[in-house]
Amino acid sequence: MQFKCFCGTRGSKSEDELKSFQEVVLNPNAPFGGLYTLNKLPKFSKEEIEKFAKLNYKELSRGIFACLNLGIDIELLDKALALYDGFDEKDNPAPLEQIEEDLSIQKLYCGPTRAFKDMALQPFGEIFSSFIKESTQKYLILVATSGDTGPATLESFADKKNIQVICLYPKDGTSDVQRLQMSTNTAKNIKVFGIDGDFDMAQSVLKELLKDEDFQEALKEQDIALSAANSVNFGRIAFQMIYHIYASLKIYEDTKKEAVIIVPSGNFGNALGAFYAKMMGFPIKKIWIASNKNNILTEFIQSGIYDISNKSLQKTYSPAMDILKSSNIERVLFALFGAKRTRELMEDLDKKKVYQITTQELEKIQKYFSATFCEDTFCLEVLKTYANKKIIIDPHTACGIKAYLELKENGEENPMILCSTAEWTKFAPTLARAFGFGELGDKEALEKISKDFAVQISSQISSLFSKEEVHTQSLQKEEVKESILKWLKGE
Repeated sequence: MQFKCFCGTRGSKSEDELKSFQEVVLNPNAPFGGLYTLNKLPKFSKEEIEKFAKLNYKELSRGIFACLNLGIDIELLDKALALYDGFDEKDNPAPLEQIEEDLSIQKLYCGPTRAFKDMALQPFGEIFSSFIKESTQKYLILVATSGDTGPATLESFADKKNIQVICLYPKDGTSDVQRLQMSTNTAKNIKVFGIDGDFDMAQSVLKELLKDEDFQEALKEQDIALSAANSVNFGRIAFQMIYHIYASLKIYEDTKKEAVIIVPSGNFGNALGAFYAKMMGFPIKKIWIASNKNNILTEFIQSGIYDISNKSLQKTYSPAMDILKSSNIERVLFALFGAKRTRELMEDLDKKKVYQITTQELEKIQKYFSATFCEDTFCLEVLKTYANKKIIIDPHTACGIKAYLELKENGEENPMILCSTAEWTKFAPTLARAFGFGELGDKEALEKISKDFAVQISSQISSLFSKEEVHTQSLQKEEVKESILKWLKGE
């Protein structure tokens, strides 16, 4: 049964217009330029939470999805969850590893592309494909990436029937490994374009195409419907809730305390999953957002002002967070303030490049979130400090350590969980720089770090360097639409 439990963050054109999970997965384009989100969340009692704590990862996923009334057939969900069997640990796709007495990292990078996006995109690809299996309708899936979403999407949808994928990435804004993960993919149903611009531009192009009536009409002529694999699609968010719930329950079982969850964040989808988990009553004390020097999220959470009017994106050693326009904040605003207020704020951002919430609204935000940011120099210091402890982390996780240290300074007594969002292998030249090895290319840096610190290079990464790059085209923003349509026609 398809339960109608999703609404638009900026309201609907009809007061009673609710959508099913299948509808919002296949068509994530909500009214008035908004996003689809659950119109209400369940709230669990202490007794229910303690029952959830006894479950393994797959059992927990089934239980949460049933309570969310997503209407996914249990056989389909089991098939989607079975994709975790290919992760490093078959029964634990997102393991916790204690690295300090009061800090555990949650290793979210144990899947095929070595980044946390696999946690959602592996099962999401199976769900999406199943939803269209009985249909003759073809789909074009758009994805914009700052480095990790792209490879994970391509891995999930490669060679899927009746699905074609366009991936847009900032041409000079990813690591070489991330680029190679996209540019060497040989599946016939995908096309990758570098964009002459930053991630915000790539994401803006995607959102404009989702709303472009001429583009959709051109697709319709080829019997193609349009969807997206970015976290604008709630199908991603649904699976991202689970690992936060799982981690908080594991810590609660051990300590009987609520956990503080630290999330390195740019587009806020990962943090949104933790927010929903806390709203449902799971043992999460607070969510700390760790940004890099593109610290728009820190400014907003501390001041209530979201202002990108005079900002330009800065390239950092943690490129997945090189973002100024953070999509999923909108879903938080809806959950706390409703559709009318969310639409007002988002329209201010679109028109004026700034919005400001009230003091009372800020207090509500700060009930759930705190934030800090990390400069590149500090990031390098953290990478070196932990490497000396035989703990090799990536630059985004290093930004999260900044939040951990601030929490310690502030006397935090609750256990902390840091979302480790990518394996170190995706950013080896930055680690080499931190370790004093000089300016090395990806392959040289990987080999040097592997040898000196006795750590393995994942086969998924090491194999990239012997593959041919088949996607090398870069485009100006204005060329994207026409280039996509030409590719779809086989030109």
